[in-house]
Amino acid sequence: MAQVHGRGFTTYPEGMARSPLTLAALATSAVAGLDVTSAQRLGSGQPGSFEQAVLQVRGGGEVLVRVPRTQLADTRASTGLVALRALSTGIRARLPFSISSVLGQVPVGGTRAIVYDFLPGTVTALSDIHAGDGLAGSIGRAIAAIHALPTSFVADAALPVSRPLDALASSVAVMEQSVATGLVPAALVDRWERATEDPGLWQFVPTVVHGSLAGERVLRDGETVTAILGWETLAVADPATDLSWVLGAAAAEASDSVFDAYNRARGSTDRQIKKRAMLYAELEIAKWLLHGTSTRSTETVDDAVRMLHNLVDVVQNDLNRSIDTNTSPVMTVDEVETMLDRNERSS
Repeated sequence: MAQVHGRGFTTYPEGMARSPLTLAALATSAVAGLDVTSAQRLGSGQPGSFEQAVLQVRGGGEVLVRVPRTQLADTRASTGLVALRALSTGIRARLPFSISSVLGQVPVGGTRAIVYDFLPGTVTALSDIHAGDGLAGSIGRAIAAIHALPTSFVADAALPVSRPLDALASSVAVMEQSVATGLVPAALVDRWERATEDPGLWQFVPTVVHGSLAGERVLRDGETVTAILGWETLAVADPATDLSWVLGAAAAEASDSVFDAYNRARGSTDRQIKKRAMLYAELEIAKWLLHGTSTRSTETVDDAVRMLHNLVDVVQNDLNRSIDTNTSPVMTVDEVETMLDRNERSS
């Protein structure tokens, strides 16, 4: 149920965590008239990026109070506030699921306590997604609804707006940095190079994207998506970004069902969206490798290398996992960038 933190956060020393009652007191300072009847810590109890608690309020409702514990968490919380404000009532009315609202905030230490309405639901595990038009269909339609939103409200809020050329450049940067470690198998180096040198892969129309979708951010009630959390990375970018996480589903048929529902809802003409989603999913492992090398974590590096070698076995034994279009001769990255830039100027 929680809006959870991701990898790479550096937490403050253990032992200074505020109690749920202290968090409740902060919430009552942030929201005038808030009448809290009980408070329960949310999360595993281990130090993390946020201190957070669910508060029962008189009348039976619930609210969530969160206090960032790191500078990175504070930055993400601030960006999240901008995104939630940009998601106006009119924008939200276009979506088939709920989004949190900010009820109030109050300064505390060098950061702030933020109070949100609490959205109930069950976190979506990849193992929950099965083939068919049940949960998979609901996920596909929910993502399609995000991508159908008008891009103007994102730009008006000064949130990131990127082009296909930016998506290509970002992917090339991750690829080159990870290859430079000498730990990426040659088969993957060749695979990723072919994808980044394929102009057909990078011709898409940017859309509004959530930007960091994952199962723990998608809440469901049975087979229906009821809420999506964590809007700190709201942007205009490659729609494939929001679909890459479903490729981790246990059965390929399950992720196929998500893409099928998405494409039906969007009437999509982006024939290469799944290939780019595959590339982004694979580059997440490369990012994990880079995180391990930057933090000098042997355990993380070993984990990433193991996943990369497992990936080689998967892609070499599944002809359906090709990520280049094979529709034209291979071009250099510079040639692809020039072509994309020319297309954007003429559109």
